[in-house]
Amino acid sequence: MQGLRGLAWLLVFQSLGELISRGLHLPLPGPVLGLLMLLPALRMAAIREAVAVCAQFLLSHLSLLFVPVGVGVMVHLGLFADYGLRILLVIALSTWIGLAVTALVLHAGRPKQERGER
Repeated sequence: MQGLRGLAWLLVFQSLGELISRGLHLPLPGPVLGLLMLLPALRMAAIREAVAVCAQFLLSHLSLLFVPVGVGVMVHLGLFADYGLRILLVIALSTWIGLAVTALVLHAGRPKQERGER
């Protein structure tokens, strides 16, 4: 029963986020707003415990969520045969670019004393 309460809390916050996002025409997705509202609500023990039970259940069955992805890959295996190398190259390059940009932003955000500059 506690798990159902947790799921209900998650759905309530997601729905509130959707209402706010769509009602105010915000560029932020509703589920993200819902999670931002859920974060301070997790300080209350009743919400935290119920969501923890639900989260544990969902995490224990997380592998089931990968089944549709695996089926999609198998259905479109011909595309991977044609474009697989390009897809792999794009994934690798975008990962490296993301890492480089993150490192540069972190380096630029550090105080000058930590960077060794005067």
